[in-house]
Amino acid sequence: MSINMTFRWYGEDNDNIKLSDIKQIPGVSGIVWALHRKMPGEIWEEDEIANVKRQLDAYGFHMDVVESVNVHDDIKIGLPTRDLYIENYKQCIRNLSKYGVKVICYNFMPIFDWTRTNLFHPVGDGSTALFYEKGLIRDDYNAMAKYILDFTEKYNMSFPGWEPERMAKLDALFRAYEGVDHEKLWANLKYFLEAIMPTCRECDVKMAIHMDDPPWDIFGLPRLLVDEPSIDRVLRMVDDDYNCLTLCSGSLGADLKNDVAAIIRKHCDRIAFAHIRNVKHFENGDFSEASHRDCDGDTGILEILRAYHDCGFKGYIRPDHGRHLWGEGPGTVRPGYGLYDRALGIMYMHGVWDTLDRLSTKS
Repeated sequence: MSINMTFRWYGEDNDNIKLSDIKQIPGVSGIVWALHRKMPGEIWEEDEIANVKRQLDAYGFHMDVVESVNVHDDIKIGLPTRDLYIENYKQCIRNLSKYGVKVICYNFMPIFDWTRTNLFHPVGDGSTALFYEKGLIRDDYNAMAKYILDFTEKYNMSFPGWEPERMAKLDALFRAYEGVDHEKLWANLKYFLEAIMPTCRECDVKMAIHMDDPPWDIFGLPRLLVDEPSIDRVLRMVDDDYNCLTLCSGSLGADLKNDVAAIIRKHCDRIAFAHIRNVKHFENGDFSEASHRDCDGDTGILEILRAYHDCGFKGYIRPDHGRHLWGEGPGTVRPGYGLYDRALGIMYMHGVWDTLDRLSTKS
């Protein structure tokens, strides 16, 4: 049983890593892509999608999974204008389905996407990695946001969920979310999913929600997808085969109380997309992203892969954030998305999977 291994790529004019580089990584069958310059709420037009397909076809990659078709804030807040943006989202689903897309990875995090305090933190072996310093995430969001946005401006890199046009209105966004507590956000997610499920069924496209990163409230903003009970809730409240998960081991693994392998075994049939990421914890609550090797972090990568294998997982997998290696650094690589450590992670995962295959055949 082989892995449907994919690799995230940010586009020809938006990523220093080339498709020809990715082609040399054994076992990668598809590219996880996006139109990264589209703002939340905009329709992804067919000619734009077709252009990416031509690029991927040239290297024999499928484009089954798209990541970061971002949800407009009006939908998350629950404003009257949300219905317009939901209609736009439905059109995106229809357009994507025409070019073979099977899974849309998205999140429902208010204002910020992933949150880190250091994008190139020294790991100790000469490499660097994304780092979360708990003491720096307090009441004032401006310092953290300025650090991220200064980086994107200096190196001309766009981050999904950190669009400068949105971040320029940060104070106004926080005011807009003032009345949105956990239950309101849950209700708005339910409204969104119920509205788009008929289109998903019509187009055979699964919506795969990503866990919140990190899995706890930040800056007074509610986070929903943080643990097993919340995952149970999202799948139960819209119980549809097209309402699925992007199960991110790193996001869940940032909280040591989460047993990621157990969650996989419980909901494997509803996991459309797997992100494999390792996290190393420190006693003071900080955490750093680590290599995919099991013993380099605390996420339990071996048991996670065993859970997927035992369940006969047929979804898509990709290595998630890795370290920055061998000259990769600010200006040469996207934080967390270097070439080398993700390639090493793929080979590690293939080695574990091949071993599990061999052991299951012998038994």
